[in-house]
Amino acid sequence: MIRISTIFIAICMVLVAASLGLVLHAVAGFSGTESAIVALTALTFLILYNAVSMRLRDRSDVGGQIADLSRGTADLARQVAEFGRRLAAVEGRLVSANSASSDRIQAVVGEISELGVLVKQLAVSVASHEDLLASGAAAAASAPARPDPEPQHEPAVAAEQAAPAARPTPAAAAKPAPVEAASPSRNQPQLLAAVKNAVEESRLDIYLQPMVTLPQRKVRFYEAVTRLRDDRDQILAADDFIPTAEAGGLIGKIDHMVMLRCVQVLRRLMVRNKDVGVFCNVSAATLGNPANFAQCLDFLEANRALAPSFVLEFKQAAFRHLRPTEIENLAALSQRGYRFSIDHVTDLRIEPRDLADRGVRFIKVPAALLLDPKQSSTSDIHPSDLSDLLGRFGIDLIAEKIEGERAVVDLLDYDVRFGQGFLFAPPRPLRPEGASATGGATANKDSANPNGSSNTVPMAGPAAEPPMRATGNAALARRAAGPG
Repeated sequence: MIRISTIFIAICMVLVAASLGLVLHAVAGFSGTESAIVALTALTFLILYNAVSMRLRDRSDVGGQIADLSRGTADLARQVAEFGRRLAAVEGRLVSANSASSDRIQAVVGEISELGVLVKQLAVSVASHEDLLASGAAAAASAPARPDPEPQHEPAVAAEQAAPAARPTPAAAAKPAPVEAASPSRNQPQLLAAVKNAVEESRLDIYLQPMVTLPQRKVRFYEAVTRLRDDRDQILAADDFIPTAEAGGLIGKIDHMVMLRCVQVLRRLMVRNKDVGVFCNVSAATLGNPANFAQCLDFLEANRALAPSFVLEFKQAAFRHLRPTEIENLAALSQRGYRFSIDHVTDLRIEPRDLADRGVRFIKVPAALLLDPKQSSTSDIHPSDLSDLLGRFGIDLIAEKIEGERAVVDLLDYDVRFGQGFLFAPPRPLRPEGASATGGATANKDSANPNGSSNTVPMAGPAAEPPMRATGNAALARRAAGPG
């Protein structure tokens, strides 16, 4: 459609050319033909000038339009790239979600299959118990008047066989007796002398107690418990001699000896299972003593390859009152890859972020403290939410001092992943020569103790798992059946 401005320009050009012809004819004396020729020439010139100017103006407008089009194309390309990035992110999330879902499904399938095995074991255990009870009742009915000790002994044997994992081993049950009788008879100087002689003569024993996963009850870690033997072979528990050793300046030597034994035991354990770990108790006094800490740090630096499986354990009270020097030494251990654990927990006022920053990866809380109803009002968090809170900062909760099946069932509701206590296995003694890596020492130890009461942990761990699973079948069955 012709624009009005173009029509107006054409009219103006015709008027200018006609006016020029009239002026030449009237003023200059040109003839009509000459004036008309001049007017046509002027009109042609004006038309050409207008066409050229319009072409130039259109070309400049086309250049601006091309620039605008290029800018729009660039914006469109950026938007397409953004949409592509978002689409790739959504696809990645879908893939990760599918992978996580498949992992959860596989885990659930594994749990279901394991529960099926446990139910079968429960049925076999119940059948064997019923057979034992029926045989005991038949024996008692066959000889009611004869004062024979066998009918009384047979139910006792059945009861012992019904709960093999809850009863401590003969070595573990017999050795603590002299400790309770001998400790009160010593005063402080005598106890210090006994501890000093035991350290100098290397009469230091390592007892190992397993930590198991819940509810599978597979051995995952071992805690090294220290015992000292005096010159009369009476055993001193850690709670009896550690305060005296710290006061006498002997705790550094004890910690170094314990670390050496624990590393030797860990190397033997990792030959059979690469996923096993050992918890080694360390006193805060060792961190504060420059000479003792330098000796321990050199030893741990030499065994840095075992750092992921070697956990150093401290008391909660000592960890809360660390001095600047001890904090720096703790950071030096953390930089070398060693992880820490907190035990002897007396309250649930825990700051997981601060503990995680210092390298703490495990917290051991007594089962009685977790299940205490009063803790929900005295602590900042309900005990049932403690495991989830610690897990957000990479800290695992371990329930210790578990002594009954009912506690296990309640702790499963609290999402506790690890457990430790006499219910699973008592601390088992490890002879000093058993800590060496030589095969001859192991053979001598096994031949000297055929009943297995002082077996090393690599032999005691797998042998203790079937009774522990059988003991936990009743709790799993009760939990599946529900209350009442």
